[in-house]
Amino acid sequence: MAEIDRIYTERPYYGARRITKQLNRDFKWRNVDRKRVRRLMRQMGIEAIYPKPRLSRPNKEHCKYPYLLKGLSIERPNQVWSSDITYIPTKKGKVDPFVKTKNQQSLSFII
Repeated sequence: MAEIDRIYTERPYYGARRITKQLNRDFKWRNVDRKRVRRLMRQMGIEAIYPKPRLSRPNKEHCKYPYLLKGLSIERPNQVWSSDITYIPTKKGKVDPFVKTKNQQSLSFII
């Protein structure tokens, strides 16, 4: 399972077939079956990232938020702020949220 996770982390667009080929290439002494890889991927809760059908159709129930900075001229410092939440994998396997401000400085770090 650790090898499947390693391959999936490197290439999240790989499905069960390509992960099986990669495992058989890496471990020539052991033949890995695609059905086993698919079952383990399902247990781990991972699937290949690919465009799903009807991806660009909007949900009619979803409300559309207006762009509040439209037409606003930004002329002074600290007039507009933005933030980003980044998830960083750790050695323990946890993912910690990390909040950044507009100038990429650390705002807070939650463990």
